[in-house]
Amino acid sequence: MVKKHTRFLVLGGMLLCLLLPAAYGQQSGKGGKKEFAFRGKVEKVDATAKTLTVNNENIPGWMSSMTMNYGVDKEDVLKRVKAGDQITAKVYEGDFKTLYEVQVAPPASDKKAPPKK
Repeated sequence: MVKKHTRFLVLGGMLLCLLLPAAYGQQSGKGGKKEFAFRGKVEKVDATAKTLTVNNENIPGWMSSMTMNYGVDKEDVLKRVKAGDQITAKVYEGDFKTLYEVQVAPPASDKKAPPKK
């Protein structure tokens, strides 16, 4: 009787160990792929090719800084973004050619905040 319960517990534990990574993977980014924060400066917008040429910052664990062409997940981005804009986006492991959820970052302010009174 004890062997039967032990076998059941061992098989249940093994099943749990197999299912946990699958459940964890679904909680990460697009399609279970690891998500990375992307930041860079737009060098060129090519509406015909539906791409942005971006000089991106280093993305630890994904890509070093470089300038390259990226597709975008939504075509309206090509109308909102212009050369010189700083952008943020999401990129996903295994898909180094597409930027997702592209946003124009507010320009960096060189002015210091006024002192509080």
